[in-house]
Amino acid sequence: MVETLISFVFATSILAISPGPDNIFVLTQSIVNGKKYGFATIFGLMTGCLIHTSLVAFGVSALIKENENLFFVLKLFGAIYLIYLAYKVFKSDTKIIFSTQNVSLKTTTQLFKTGFLMNVLNPKVTIFFLAFFSQFLFSHEISMILQFYILGLIFILVSFVIFGGIALLGGKVSTYLMHQNNIGLVIKWAQIVVFVGIALLILI
Repeated sequence: MVETLISFVFATSILAISPGPDNIFVLTQSIVNGKKYGFATIFGLMTGCLIHTSLVAFGVSALIKENENLFFVLKLFGAIYLIYLAYKVFKSDTKIIFSTQNVSLKTTTQLFKTGFLMNVLNPKVTIFFLAFFSQFLFSHEISMILQFYILGLIFILVSFVIFGGIALLGGKVSTYLMHQNNIGLVIKWAQIVVFVGIALLILI
């Protein structure tokens, strides 16, 4: 159980660090508007993650109560989806695109709403949670709904710490990213290893 949760924390950390729309948005808002605005965005994003966690927790649990064989199909789908994500990362450019130009000034409330809607209205997040979380269910004694919530809260906590660091160190992070030619390549392959590794665990 402990090993599974440690693996989940490691995988979540890699994903949170990897440059993507969410953390790049937090970074640009922190630099242009200030740290407080970066954190407002983060709170919105993390609240959205809680919504997705609930959808996955109750949806998957209900599915398994109907037929446990469907759970295997779900995990197989998850593994295939994770391999697909690894392929997309493999085909992507290693350059990290970062710009603070044309970043509009917004209030903290507006940024919270923006972060929340960015997350909740993205169906890919639900699919990712479905594929990712189901690989890390860690107990036969604890109810599945509770396990999903535990994983969701760990995901939110780890992401909040890393995103918070990005918000606090916005200027330094952006300077570092722009001056490290190989960082994109390192992060790219770290993502590929995590996605493929998790997928192989279930397939094997």
